[in-house]
Amino acid sequence: MSTPDTDSVVTTRREGDVLVVAIDNPPVNALGVAVRRGLKDAIERAGADAAVKAVLIVGAGKAFIAGADIREFGKPPQPPSLPEVCNLIEACAKPVVVAIHGPALGGGLEVAMSAHYRLALPAARLGLPEVTLGLLPGAGGTQRAPRLMGVKAATELMLSGKPLSGKAAQAAGLIDRLAEGEDSVQAGLAYVRELLANQAPVRRTRDLAIADTAAALAELDALAAETARKSRGLFSPLKIVECVRNAVEQPFDEGLARERALFLQCVDSPQRAGLVHAFFAERETAKVPESKAAQPRVVNTVAVIGGGTMGAGIAVSVLDAGLPVTMIERDAESLARGRANVEKVYDGLIAKGRMTPDAKAAVMARYAGSTSYDDIAGIDLVIEAVFEDLHVKQAVFEELDRVCKPGAVLATNTSYLDIDAIAGATSRPQDVVGLHFFSPANIMKLLEIVVPAKVSADVVATAFELARKLKKTPVRAGVCDGFIGNRILAVYRQAADYIMEDGATPYEVDEAVRDFGFAMGPYQVVDLAGGDIGWATRKRRAATRDPRARYVEISDRLCERGWFGQKTRRGYYLYPEGARAGQPDPEVLAIVEAERAKKGIAPRKFTQSEIMRRYMAAMINEGANVVHEGIALRPLDVDVVYLSGYGFPRHRGGPMKYADMVGLDQVLADIREFAKEDALFWKPSPLIEKLVAEGRNFDSLNKGA
Repeated sequence: MSTPDTDSVVTTRREGDVLVVAIDNPPVNALGVAVRRGLKDAIERAGADAAVKAVLIVGAGKAFIAGADIREFGKPPQPPSLPEVCNLIEACAKPVVVAIHGPALGGGLEVAMSAHYRLALPAARLGLPEVTLGLLPGAGGTQRAPRLMGVKAATELMLSGKPLSGKAAQAAGLIDRLAEGEDSVQAGLAYVRELLANQAPVRRTRDLAIADTAAALAELDALAAETARKSRGLFSPLKIVECVRNAVEQPFDEGLARERALFLQCVDSPQRAGLVHAFFAERETAKVPESKAAQPRVVNTVAVIGGGTMGAGIAVSVLDAGLPVTMIERDAESLARGRANVEKVYDGLIAKGRMTPDAKAAVMARYAGSTSYDDIAGIDLVIEAVFEDLHVKQAVFEELDRVCKPGAVLATNTSYLDIDAIAGATSRPQDVVGLHFFSPANIMKLLEIVVPAKVSADVVATAFELARKLKKTPVRAGVCDGFIGNRILAVYRQAADYIMEDGATPYEVDEAVRDFGFAMGPYQVVDLAGGDIGWATRKRRAATRDPRARYVEISDRLCERGWFGQKTRRGYYLYPEGARAGQPDPEVLAIVEAERAKKGIAPRKFTQSEIMRRYMAAMINEGANVVHEGIALRPLDVDVVYLSGYGFPRHRGGPMKYADMVGLDQVLADIREFAKEDALFWKPSPLIEKLVAEGRNFDSLNKGA
């Protein structure tokens, strides 16, 4: 055994005739320039040393290589490039083996596929997630994966971006050997020595043939059609399919060159800018002043008040995080219904084969229910999820104030209501915080953490720590009607209503919004959520509505008829016999026409572009107001709320990033043009006016915030 070379993030040492190459670039062994140089030097050293008969590449710490170094994003590339390193590994005249013990993702898996043999431990995770950043594997991944796994499996791996377990990777042909234990070096050395004893040849992935090319091309045709439908205008997915087609039809080196060209096209795509912004923004939202100023309180037990759809979803979310939950309901019948709502989620997982009955039983053993608040006297954190009525919620908080121990965190799941007023119902407003979950709460990632005036910093820090345990994406919000997401939603919904009343059908608005990249248009969303919810909000706000403001009554006309959407089989759309997909309703169009006639509006045609200019200008303008007023800390917080909770197309980065990509000066020009029709609604945000005057954009406010 020779003395290790330890002067870089890649260390080498001799174990007999095997050169062990260890990557140690915490926290995840990302493929920064120092790692690439270290790997290149190690392979060249192995090739030049007659005493070395084989090479073993391992990762130190918890990962093999978890992908590219995100700190290099947007910077000029430095040699050697990753394709160069991978080609060098593959070209080595001595067997190169990788031993994978944790994540081998993106470029990490491309390195592994360049080696001649692959071993994985049970905790390994292998994947090519580049598509999530608007890219494709650019170091040979699209050429090597089909040769190892087969065309269909490899393409699906790249299109999904999801990793495989070690066991699944072995079944797919991506790795050669699955070893037991946790020591990748020992397992790897044993495998290398076995290969050397058997005089195993150097086996280059590039030389493997793709079987049955006609069948492979037919599979790609089907995947291309499915991808075009599912990825709705995304750039990189179809480029991935094109690269794999090249792997089938062209010699390896030509396929590799074409992969690189398409990779660089993806790098230059505005979609990549949006996706990279989304990636970083989601990691920034947890950086809030309160988490820097205070330590979170200990939370070992949680109570949920209310067992309806939202309360049950929150309970499932907490149970899935391994915490015990006590549910409080007003009577035994409601409590039984609440438990049934919780069990329904797990029964659904069992039916899909994603959970065993024993696992469900183990989770439900941490669930308790009661009709007495006294049973939660010792609970660490309580989440109220009752009917959206201020007086009802205040009554709940009076009870919580009476029974909960000092220092318990008291959280409300209100979507709109004044949390300062809710906190005022207690003698301990410093312990009251908003935890606005999105429905279904056990699935939706967004958690708005609403910070009332008197809350203490450690309670806010506790809320962010809970979000981490629940695997939620937390965003800090100030108190106002609707917080960040629902406040902005109310404004662009108004803009959609104005477009509809001025001449577009609700179906044309929905189509334009879907073609922009949302899964659903605003009127489909109303039907899904239930028109009665918005109706209740409009009635609540009626007394404070500016009498000069334009008010569209079309939704009210539908609600007056009891047309609340899917649950009543008709809303803006018809849902015959419980269908989930709605059909246009001529009676709705007649109501729209009657409302226009009543107001003397001569309808005009709107193109999709005109619809989206107004829709997005309203969203961006109110988003700017939310930042301007300090309801959101930074523009990126608005973006994450919309990406995680409102279906905003991820490749556009969020409404504020989209505004930067379009140009804030263009957005301001649009708002000023629309203000000629309605100066009250289309009032430019002072923040947009200020940024345009200074030649800056929203992203300048994200830096160092």
